[in-house]
Amino acid sequence: MNKPTSLDNVRIVLCQTSHPGNIGAAARAMKTMGLSQLMLVRPKKFPHAEAEAMASGATDVLDRAVVCDSLQQALTGCSLVVGLSARKRELSHELVTAREAASQVVQVAASQPVALVFGTEMSGLSNAELIQCQQLAMIPANPEYSSLNLASAVQVLSYELRQAALAPVLQDNATFPLAGHDEVEGFFAHLEETLVRIGFLDPLSPKRLMPRLRRLFARARLEKEEVNILRGILKHMQTPR
Repeated sequence: MNKPTSLDNVRIVLCQTSHPGNIGAAARAMKTMGLSQLMLVRPKKFPHAEAEAMASGATDVLDRAVVCDSLQQALTGCSLVVGLSARKRELSHELVTAREAASQVVQVAASQPVALVFGTEMSGLSNAELIQCQQLAMIPANPEYSSLNLASAVQVLSYELRQAALAPVLQDNATFPLAGHDEVEGFFAHLEETLVRIGFLDPLSPKRLMPRLRRLFARARLEKEEVNILRGILKHMQTPR
């Protein structure tokens, strides 16, 4: 069976992976399901012989892997970013199952780059990393023992992505492109600057305003034109009268 072309637009992003063997095993999991874009954010050891050994024939995925200095760099250009989380976080974005996330990811990936983000083996994604995601996904594992090896989690999500990509295509009448991650982050920086300037946000005591606003706009799934409109409003607010 041929690889669905939508999978070419899917990035698997591993953040600060401690064990090189997990990187290799994740590459193997990806290749078995037709995924090829692997992004590594500050891995502890890479390249490494153990990664090649655990890749077991998926060394081409390792060879093409991109090592990034930051999560933001890994997500540049992505129109949908889904973070993997084992639990609901305080003030976090919408939490969906892996299957639901895969369906949405494949739909967007038909025309635009998307990313699935995995955290460290021990603690998962940090709050700073989660806040850069627009949605959270979880694997509905046994609640009495929900711990999954990193590569196993990548395998589950890769399988769900492939199944979603092979499913009959549902026609979507939406033709407006979503804003990229860098465009959305630029909007949030502009928004925060404006709120500080007009006195609505105290930079010395920001509390939870920006995380709440991020959650609000994540639900909206901003389009490129919408970001342009919002930034135009912010610019107008900053213009002296």
